[in-house]
Amino acid sequence: MQNFFVDVGEFFPVLMQGVKFTLLVTIGSLVLSTVLGLVWALMRVSGIVWLSAIAATFINIIRGIPILVQLFYIYFVLPEFGISLSALQAGIIGLGIAYSAYQAENFRAGIEAIDFGQTEAALSIGMGWFMTMRRVILPQAVRVILPPYGNIIVMMLKDSSQASAITVAELTLQGQILASSTFKNMSVYTLVAMFYLCLSLPLMLFVSYLEKRFGKKKGH
Repeated sequence: MQNFFVDVGEFFPVLMQGVKFTLLVTIGSLVLSTVLGLVWALMRVSGIVWLSAIAATFINIIRGIPILVQLFYIYFVLPEFGISLSALQAGIIGLGIAYSAYQAENFRAGIEAIDFGQTEAALSIGMGWFMTMRRVILPQAVRVILPPYGNIIVMMLKDSSQASAITVAELTLQGQILASSTFKNMSVYTLVAMFYLCLSLPLMLFVSYLEKRFGKKKGH
């Protein structure tokens, strides 16, 4: 145990560098997936058949391909078409696109949970479709969307580890490098697990809070 605490002091600064990249990948891909997911969701509920079909096709394709394969394609294949990205950029874009499909389904479920009569009423008083979504539907849909949105953030934080496969120096890769150079697998991977737990726990508690709060309001 004493050796473990000595290892903590030695490995902590290196792993903290990995935490920085883990957070960069998570936050960057969260922003991208949220924007893209909202676009796909609005296309799905637009009532325009061809727009809905394009969005549905994209979502099904993305959900059917493993995230790791998507990361490999963006980082290793796109340069053959003249599109070269850094490992960090590829990690953010790959995870952002992959999770946009899940975000889209979450947003669509939230929008469709709102009584369609409210949309009809807003349109009948002269609001356009986009204004109706922005002022009437989306503000109410947030209550439905938030709890699963929080779960998606936790999943993205953990899946950011997959960016290590394309050499993003995030927490998992830093751990692998330390373990292979020091052979102290127990100390290194225990620390890595503790870092992920410390990052995930506040998010999981926040998700639990949202579920209880909005669950009660829904019940009333």
